[in-house]
Amino acid sequence: MPKPEMEFHRTQARWVQPEDAAPGVWEQQLSHDPETGDTSLLQRYDPGTRTTAGVITHEFWEEVLLLEGDLRDITLNRTFTAGMYACRPPGMRHGPYLSTLGCLMFVNTRYPTGA
Repeated sequence: MPKPEMEFHRTQARWVQPEDAAPGVWEQQLSHDPETGDTSLLQRYDPGTRTTAGVITHEFWEEVLLLEGDLRDITLNRTFTAGMYACRPPGMRHGPYLSTLGCLMFVNTRYPTGA
């Protein structure tokens, strides 16, 4: 079943800590397609959160809009702030991260179709 059709509503999704995430990283799933794995979610980092997994890559497309706060890519030595956007194709290297103030992000993931 694809992502469900939903008109504007107040989400009832709970904030949860994703499996294998660094302490202080939380997600609120907004929609999910169980067949493809495509997901839309809010992700937040508590102030002072530092990811420890090293450089990240994954097999899906990831789009991220930073809504509030700051997010520092330690490898790039760059700090990103509210209003900044990233579009990452599968295999793109990014992170690890540090958020001094904490942050809130909208994240959309999409798996490639066909091979």
